[in-house]
Amino acid sequence: MTSVEENTDHTADSGPGGYAEARLRLLQEESRSGPSRRSALAGLTDTWLNALFTTAVRETGVRAATLVAVGGYGRAELSPRSDLDLVLLYDGKADPRALGALADRLWYPVWDLGLALDHSVRTPGEARKTAAEDLKAHLGLLDARTVAGDAGLLAGLRTAVLADWRNQAARRLPELHTLCRERAERAGELRFLLEPDLKEARGGLRDATALRAVAASWLADAPREGLSQARRRLLDARDALHLVTGRATDRLSLQEQDQVAARLGLLDADALLREVYEAARVVAYAGDVTWREVGRVLRARAARPRLRGLLGGRGDRVPPRAPLAEGVVESDGEAVLALAARPDRDPVLALRFAAAAAQAGLPVSLHAVRRLAAQGKPLPVPWPAEAREQLLTLLGAGEPTVAVWEALEAEGLITRLLPDWERVRCRPQRNPVHTWTVDRHLIETAVRASALTRRVGRPDLLLMAALLHDIGKGWPGDHSVAGETIARDVAARVGFDARDVAVLGTLVRHHLLLIDTATRRDLDDPATVRTVADAVGSVGTLEILHALTEADARATGPAAWSAWRGSLVADLVARVAAVLRGTAPVAGEPEIPTTEQERLAVEALRTGEPVLALQARQEDDAVGVDLVVAVPDQPGVLPAVAGVLALHRLTVRAADLRSMELPDRLGEVLVLRWRVAAEYGALPEAARLRTDLVRALDGSLDVPARLADREAAYPRRRGVVPPPPRVTVVPEVSSLATVLEVRAPDAVGLLHCIGRALESRGVRVRSAHVSTLGANAVDTLYVTTPEGKPLDPAEATALAGRLAAALA
Repeated sequence: MTSVEENTDHTADSGPGGYAEARLRLLQEESRSGPSRRSALAGLTDTWLNALFTTAVRETGVRAATLVAVGGYGRAELSPRSDLDLVLLYDGKADPRALGALADRLWYPVWDLGLALDHSVRTPGEARKTAAEDLKAHLGLLDARTVAGDAGLLAGLRTAVLADWRNQAARRLPELHTLCRERAERAGELRFLLEPDLKEARGGLRDATALRAVAASWLADAPREGLSQARRRLLDARDALHLVTGRATDRLSLQEQDQVAARLGLLDADALLREVYEAARVVAYAGDVTWREVGRVLRARAARPRLRGLLGGRGDRVPPRAPLAEGVVESDGEAVLALAARPDRDPVLALRFAAAAAQAGLPVSLHAVRRLAAQGKPLPVPWPAEAREQLLTLLGAGEPTVAVWEALEAEGLITRLLPDWERVRCRPQRNPVHTWTVDRHLIETAVRASALTRRVGRPDLLLMAALLHDIGKGWPGDHSVAGETIARDVAARVGFDARDVAVLGTLVRHHLLLIDTATRRDLDDPATVRTVADAVGSVGTLEILHALTEADARATGPAAWSAWRGSLVADLVARVAAVLRGTAPVAGEPEIPTTEQERLAVEALRTGEPVLALQARQEDDAVGVDLVVAVPDQPGVLPAVAGVLALHRLTVRAADLRSMELPDRLGEVLVLRWRVAAEYGALPEAARLRTDLVRALDGSLDVPARLADREAAYPRRRGVVPPPPRVTVVPEVSSLATVLEVRAPDAVGLLHCIGRALESRGVRVRSAHVSTLGANAVDTLYVTTPEGKPLDPAEATALAGRLAAALA
């Protein structure tokens, strides 16, 4: 019997009923949780299995046998729904039938209780042979312990298995590292997932177990500061998840996060994710350091015999040290502190060290970072010019910045340099468009911005704005407004002058202005361009804001930036720059159509019918094709075209509708520019689309009925219920029309529904701007009365309410 049993005062007889009742009482105890409950559950299970084993041995006559717990059960870490990993060891002399009967008397009671069981029956020699052939079996045996029976059988096996593990480390550890990398590719990075797998994802429980195995090899050891606590947090979260769901699951689904948080005594799901992300960051960082050390040791071992031969037995020399910067050198593939470096006398050393490492593309030495954290002298406020330059050099290094920044962050150096960083560290973002947590997104934005510094006159302000643009997300309210205040304070602290502080404040306050305006506003309306120009203030600031917008979007995720969005933002920037330079066209001057648009418009006026063209997109990152439709101005165009696209299962990625007047021709033409992609299969032929559009406009094709029939025949599966649609009136954006903004879940026929609702109220759509991000749509509509005037404010508010009701 092991000492684990002493951790619980619950009792369980050998029958499944007694164990099940005692187990249930233990899991329902509110006062017991965490390691105490896991150990108590293991002890209770030990007691039950020991009694089963004793009875089975007496009945079968098998004496030289041992029941062994391996894996998590071997570590006495049983979560409420954990598997039981058991090995029945025997000396190889038992009668096969008696041994089979003994195993049945052990396994069947476990199955009868509905517990998951991973089991095997082996001799010590067979177990050792299996471990040599199966890495996962070898890892499990590293944590083996006796539950019942002859402890001597396991003692010899454990000694042999540990000796094998250490002797074969040069082969086994690279296999384990490959296994960890492959698992990370499948499951993703735990600290950036909205629904993370606590076990399989990178930084999860399997990685923590792998680090224990590396330590057991005696080849390298993980940084231990905070690692045990991080592992405990992940185990506690998994325990709570098992109790909430009643299932053996490791995936922290969105719908269960609030309940799991409540069971752990946390404020809400965001607080839960932040704790989980913090723990995963510690585990992942420990893994990075450990595997790098494993590689270094293995390379040194492989090279030592050759060096001894070349150097006449003097192969254990200190590796050469190449200078990188004042107080910083490269040694054995890492950036380390020079022997003469004095962190206690050089306050800029930490930033100089980080910048030099990132510029050289080198990982940083764990020992060096810890020495800087322990002995580093604080920077004066405001920072000296060298410190500011070193920070900007670090931010401008590109991809290597990420690993260096995270190494400094792991040891608390970043929050010491920038105290406001604490509020965004490991902060989740529940927008599915976002790939990263807030802190990582800020660094990724700086990485993207570093590639755009040649486009701006002040690359230092671009890099600093990239680092700070979302810093306000740690505070309540509009993060852009809060962020402006924080950015100004940080910029002054870092040592920028008053003029640069003001520019950085403007960039952070308006970092969403260009993308929001370009995708949701009518750029032909002079008020739109003038509003942006007034907010930005100068051509230089506009230039930086343009680059920041692209860097921010590219660092957000694949859905946030495309050639289409880039062209819209570039068009807006050109118009605003013209206003700021005083070279803008006369207000109200119509947009000059492209040659293709003019050709289609002329044809539409000549025939009196819709004309359309499908055009393949040439950009590498393009999704879908361009569809241009020209229709003589008439009621019902928007719902008709949108409905036909929905009937042909075309997903609208972006759209733009505007009225065009052609010189020397009577009548107006509506030109609708769409970017569409097929839900599945090939795109329909343009001729079929045109035929259906003609029928939709003349009323012979009942689009609403067809869409309703298809929805009834193939109802969409729904997961988490999305929030209801929201329709708002956007004031003071246009002097020519009333602007409505619609935010709703993206769905088939959404634009058709919007168009019908507006047409039914006798409202004319002057222009429409559609943007789809993931599962959400943001549609901006410029509407007028039939006479072409903006709506009365009360009428606009009422229209917004009716439209929201229609969409709901």
